[in-house]
Amino acid sequence: MTSAPATVPAGLRGHRDFRLLWTGQAVSAVGSNVTAVALPLVAVAVLDAGTFAVAVLTAAAWLPWLLVGLPVGAWVDRLPHRPVMIICDLVSLLLFLSIPVAAVAGLLTVGQLLAVALGGGLARVFFETADQAYLPTLLRPEQVPAGNARIQATQTASYVVGPGLAGVIAQAAGAVTALLVDAVSFLISAVCLWRIRAVEPARPPARTGASLRQEIAVGVRFVARDPYLRVLAVFGAASNIGLVGYQAVLVVFLVRTVGLPPGQVGVLIGLTSLGGVLGATIATAVARRVGTARALLLAGAGTGPPALLVPLTGAGPRVAWLLLGGVVVSLAVAVGNVVKGSFRQTYTPPALLGRVTVSMHLLNYGTIPLGAVAAGAIGGAWGPGRAIWMLTGWLAVTPLILLLGPLRRRRELPLRPA
Repeated sequence: MTSAPATVPAGLRGHRDFRLLWTGQAVSAVGSNVTAVALPLVAVAVLDAGTFAVAVLTAAAWLPWLLVGLPVGAWVDRLPHRPVMIICDLVSLLLFLSIPVAAVAGLLTVGQLLAVALGGGLARVFFETADQAYLPTLLRPEQVPAGNARIQATQTASYVVGPGLAGVIAQAAGAVTALLVDAVSFLISAVCLWRIRAVEPARPPARTGASLRQEIAVGVRFVARDPYLRVLAVFGAASNIGLVGYQAVLVVFLVRTVGLPPGQVGVLIGLTSLGGVLGATIATAVARRVGTARALLLAGAGTGPPALLVPLTGAGPRVAWLLLGGVVVSLAVAVGNVVKGSFRQTYTPPALLGRVTVSMHLLNYGTIPLGAVAAGAIGGAWGPGRAIWMLTGWLAVTPLILLLGPLRRRRELPLRPA
């Protein structure tokens, strides 16, 4: 039984199973973005952690992509995707619920925050890899870009709602309480996934005699030899060093250097993501208007230089620099993510999609711990403001990488490998 039967219209309005997937991911995304602000606020305001320790929390959340990303891709290609996603949600629920419990018992430490960030990051590796491979089995190929656009739009909307909600809850009831929102969101996501009726196509058997290492190598070679996936993976790796690096110390910068209260920090970080909501909404229209390849080049240009406005942020009217730079960057990132994600999902042979996804994520996400630790080290030595200047300066030049591949010569991305 295929998961996108012929009776399902080209649009997604009547697609019950997609609505469940979309709803679960939207709620979970809000919870995760509450944690993105609440976890460093717990470290700073409750445990009085330093700049480097706060940055290491970000590094810990992304480190599993570097450690186990490649084998996870091969494992996920062998397993039914929906059960993997449900198990990941339940594991994450228990992990993030442990923080308020430990706080009530008076046992909370920075070490536990690091362990939860690491465990949650590991669950996220499995979940996102399975999710990327699951969506094309739920939708027809022509529906995948619209599905990605809707998911990206709600994810970027969660960047507005989540941090703002974290700030309000932290101000009213403490940052630890805000983490309960994330725990509940994982439960809602698991229930939505459990209610999906579509039956996944049978997973293709592994090659006779093929070891896990050989299967991993197939996905890595596919990305390394493809001129489009290769340049997108390298650009993602380089840009994430700067993007997530400066974000890793942004809360410390706003609280300790600029002098903003926690509630205002959450609201401001949320408002910077308004551009992402708009970007996800217009991404498919932009791609149709200018072409998918050119849309990626435009998105890259918007991701880099505007980030240099962020370190100009100060008290009073100077917070406008954070809003302006953050809105433009988040808009461009959202456009690029929608176009790139849809391209990868429809361009890659289905049997390789899990391995290709994690091969690219190994580079894209594997460099994030490097950027976070670098930002923490620079911030610890010279202050978070200097760290943000250096990381946004790096981010500003990374779009030049996109000009090294065939994108600059094309209007549209190809439909399949040569």
